[in-house]
Amino acid sequence: MADRTEIDVEDFRRALSCFATGVTVVTTLDARGDKVGITVSSFNSVSLEPPLILWSVGVDSMSYDVFVNAKYFAVHVLALHQQDLSDRFAQSGNNKFESLDCSQGIHGVPILPDFAACLECSTEHVYPGGDHKIIVGRVHHCEGRETDPLIIHRSRFLRKESPS
Repeated sequence: MADRTEIDVEDFRRALSCFATGVTVVTTLDARGDKVGITVSSFNSVSLEPPLILWSVGVDSMSYDVFVNAKYFAVHVLALHQQDLSDRFAQSGNNKFESLDCSQGIHGVPILPDFAACLECSTEHVYPGGDHKIIVGRVHHCEGRETDPLIIHRSRFLRKESPS
């Protein structure tokens, strides 16, 4: 069998975009206690017993060092109406938390005021994953709300169909 590791990055990205996924914002505090957040679509459940989730952060992310060293973080599954929040936390260099009335989760981690679900976690493991680090978190508190999630498919946000 031929070695198939030499694939075109754009072809790979296009193929992966066929998988519809939810959009999350992960938040934590840096070493100075400042709020840090990032938009993430690489989120998944791992285990029910114990309750574990995973997500990944790119090594080129400005907040890479903060997240791979964070002891606690929160994953917010965004609601359908929160595309603006996804866009805000996907940018770098701006005050992402400006005008957001966040509460404090475990160990002071910022909790966004609105979400479809929120999982407050401690870091259980950090694994190498190519150009990302895979962060496994143990869930200590979670809340799900009765709202539809924000979903991305083929690099576009999906919209809920109106009833006919």
